[in-house]
Amino acid sequence: MPISHHPFRHDVARTARLAAPLAAGHLAAGLVSLVDALVAGHHGTATLAAMSVGTALLWLPLLAPMGILMALPPAVSQLDGAGRRTEIGPLFRQALWLAAALGLLLFALLSALPLLLRPLGIAPDIVPGVVGFLHAVRWGIPAFTLYLSMRYLSDGLHWSLPTMLLGFGGLGVLAPLAYVLTNGRLGFPELGAAGIGVATSVMFWLQTLGFALYLAHSRRFADLQLFAHGEGPRGPVLRGLLQTGLPIGVTITMEGGLFAVTALLIGRLGEVPVAAHQVALNVATLCFMLPFGIAEATTVRVGHAFGRGDRQGIRRAAFAGFTLALVTQTCSALLLWLGHAGIASLYSADPTVIALGGSLLLYAALFQFPDGVQVVSAGALRGLQDTRVPMWLAALAYWGIGMPVGAGLGLWLGWGPRGMWLGLTAGLLVAAILLARRFLRTSAQPLALPISAVAMTDAA
Repeated sequence: MPISHHPFRHDVARTARLAAPLAAGHLAAGLVSLVDALVAGHHGTATLAAMSVGTALLWLPLLAPMGILMALPPAVSQLDGAGRRTEIGPLFRQALWLAAALGLLLFALLSALPLLLRPLGIAPDIVPGVVGFLHAVRWGIPAFTLYLSMRYLSDGLHWSLPTMLLGFGGLGVLAPLAYVLTNGRLGFPELGAAGIGVATSVMFWLQTLGFALYLAHSRRFADLQLFAHGEGPRGPVLRGLLQTGLPIGVTITMEGGLFAVTALLIGRLGEVPVAAHQVALNVATLCFMLPFGIAEATTVRVGHAFGRGDRQGIRRAAFAGFTLALVTQTCSALLLWLGHAGIASLYSADPTVIALGGSLLLYAALFQFPDGVQVVSAGALRGLQDTRVPMWLAALAYWGIGMPVGAGLGLWLGWGPRGMWLGLTAGLLVAAILLARRFLRTSAQPLALPISAVAMTDAA
């Protein structure tokens, strides 16, 4: 078994180098939500509230395919670590088929979701904006799922720079286009929330086309022959991806669903609580992008060590991720605690929205540390392809603890959005404890090779 001898600080540095572009790419994605919220908030409180509900309804179902396709980075990294690079291209082409199918399913789902708004009790003045946003943004979803498959391939091969560049490039397209379409500038009609949906769809397609061109012409990927062969869907490979990816999809959907359902429940309270929740959620999401990038880098490094049979390397890669997350979450917690009022004022001119949104940011500061621990733990477990048990642990934490506590405090005891955010904190804290404990136990056990997602390529 290979043994790692270099100092631990080298592991931290390697993870940081890989995580930095990933975190920056995620930050760019988070800034997309920031741009959307700023454009919507300055258009009007009703538009910001519509974006809050519409974003929740968009990202909740979108989390499942994101998680399913997250099976690709550890599989690619393990193949690379095991010296089986010739198998990466066929696996990637099957991931494209899976991504296309998931994109079409999501398009159909987003087409039907507006029918649920009134039964869910969403405030009537918010409904038209939500419908307009969802009907516009759905056209970009197939592009987004294809983009994810290309991005996860590149990330799994320790090359995350394209994720960062295309993320910020997309932001440069979205910001002016969303402003023009939402407010009716340059001769365009005033579309409100629907304008943000149109701009987001355009951004998704441009990012996808840009990534495809890069992969096709980059020397870094030339030996993989990613687009050199045309292959139909292959059941064994697709089943292997789904076997690993479905539990991941369920896990992150349960976490994201905790936030999304919280937004929908707050949506029953009126436009000011919804708008304040959107402010706090958007800022908390931006903070989350840093440990999320670290978690993805941890997945890749743990997967690579797993592929070469290096138990010590697995634990060092994970602990490097925890160390970096501790640093980023300390900075985030301090920023939210000290600047909550000023941050909220960037989103809206409504004093009631600013006051409530600022108070919610204090709750967001509380869960920065458990949020970082749980996401890095989940990333390390994905590198080991341990996904089924973490799925059940996440279900217990988010829906057995977080949602009942939030609903009980927020709705039944009348604490409103503040009670709901205490529920979010409780769910994340329990998840952090359970998932970290799971990784420590799993990584101490004998390595079990061959790995399912790697072995599945043999069937191709």
